[in-house]
Amino acid sequence: MKILNYKIYTLLAILIGLVGCDEDTFLEELTPNAYDAALFWQTENDFNSGLTTIYGALQFSSISGRQIVSEMAQGDLSFTTTFAPFTPQFLNLSFNDTDLSVTNKWNELYIGINRANQVIQNIATADENLFNTYNKSEIEGQARFLRAFFYFQLVNTYGQGILHTETITSDADALKEMSTLEEITNTVIIPDLKYAQENIRASWTGTDVGRITSGAASSLLGKVYLYNKEWSLAATEFAKVVDSGVYSLVADPMDNFTHFNEFNEESILETNYSFDLSAGIGGNNVDDNQFSSGAEATALSGPIGKQGNGGFNQIFPSYYLHELMVNDEKADGTDGHSNRLSASIAPSNYEGDYYQATLLDLPGPSYNAYGASAYVKKHSNWYHLNKEPELSRSGINFRHIRYADVLLMYAEALLEGGTNNGNVDRAIELIDLVRTRAGVKTLATYRTENGNQIPELHTSLDANDLTEFPLVNVDAKAILTHLQYVERPLELCYEGHRWKDLVRWGIVADALENANDQEAKLVTKYPLANNVAPFFFRTMPLRHYQDAVNNYNSNKDYWPIPNKELQNNSSL
Repeated sequence: MKILNYKIYTLLAILIGLVGCDEDTFLEELTPNAYDAALFWQTENDFNSGLTTIYGALQFSSISGRQIVSEMAQGDLSFTTTFAPFTPQFLNLSFNDTDLSVTNKWNELYIGINRANQVIQNIATADENLFNTYNKSEIEGQARFLRAFFYFQLVNTYGQGILHTETITSDADALKEMSTLEEITNTVIIPDLKYAQENIRASWTGTDVGRITSGAASSLLGKVYLYNKEWSLAATEFAKVVDSGVYSLVADPMDNFTHFNEFNEESILETNYSFDLSAGIGGNNVDDNQFSSGAEATALSGPIGKQGNGGFNQIFPSYYLHELMVNDEKADGTDGHSNRLSASIAPSNYEGDYYQATLLDLPGPSYNAYGASAYVKKHSNWYHLNKEPELSRSGINFRHIRYADVLLMYAEALLEGGTNNGNVDRAIELIDLVRTRAGVKTLATYRTENGNQIPELHTSLDANDLTEFPLVNVDAKAILTHLQYVERPLELCYEGHRWKDLVRWGIVADALENANDQEAKLVTKYPLANNVAPFFFRTMPLRHYQDAVNNYNSNKDYWPIPNKELQNNSSL
């Protein structure tokens, strides 16, 4: 059930300043429907309305909606088609400072930041007695968390940013020099998250479910420390989340990717969408965006849904991810796929219906069109509709942080923070919580079966003509490699983490080389359709990663500052 309506109100008119009554302006007619900043911020409802507009910015297309397919195309988990909008240049790493996704994400993040600054700046001088339903500090805490989240996305997408901590009311306010990732992290992100952590309650009830919690602040703060390689600080924050008892893994991974059971016990930070509220216009702009389409839905299901069933298939699973999923060995030893494969992708031998029909009987391109061996299922309406809605509208929430992610980040912090056996054992326990929920064999079981060794599950058996995985001794390095190349991609594919993970680990080149090498071997091995496991190719596989490998250098780790910003900001 949808709890919060993040409708974007006309509060942006707050930016209008006071108009004096001198003789030059006496005859000017004021718009009666516009808010006057001096007359706003007078009641608790004013501040809560302002807070609602910040939450609304989470719905923007480049933050949680359709355009994040550009980011999904980067890395080793996806490929796309040459004719798809937004994605080919991000797959082959030829994007530039004029690309629409590059420009829109920058603009939309700063809209969110400016909205947060309005609330934070004005609530500082507000009378505490104005607030009855919510404490003044917890309204400010939510605004600070959201500002920190927008800045975290900004600096880890662009590698830098322009630091604004007050409302922009003039060109002079906007024209500032660039600040580094480190400066923005230390000046805004960490202090904002600490304030949120200390001033927001641990959970909400009733119509407030879905608001930011102290657990969300601890989770994002831990992630910030993890990105900064401050392992002990990161582990401390993640331990707070785990030990709080507020969160747990849902029994079925599918509960994280449908419009049912939203804001569940695994949810930590979730963007709310609705099929029904403020339907707005159809097409790509169905997400609330900087042009205020007014819709509460998301259009993300469109580019992911199956072509011929109302979707467009801008994103397909890479062969690397497909084989990882297939090799996710079920704990009970039975044949078939793990439940996280079933929640994430649809290969041609998928068990059950897909869009309410047998998968191979569905309309549209047959399997292996464009070299595909499977479809992406996360974020699409396959589970309850026979096709994607005609207006490219979906009510599926986007989960930015969930408990499974925190467990894996906690394990990573322990592995990086020390090589003692206690840390390794605890990291395995945390990873195995996620693997147990997925219904697959745990690392502890592999370790017992193989004399303190685990299989290197990221090795392609098919491409290398192997019947068994190579074994490696259990230590911090081996478990960290498993986390990087197996566990996080399996559990968190298409949730906005992969490229940022590869960059912070410094393994972008290795990951792309691995995917490209696998493709090269498969193209040689299957020059014709073979229709056998694990890929069941109907036509020959294709090469997708050659250009990415050739184009990659460290300058591609982050997106460029948008050309329009460079042109308009004389301080840059």
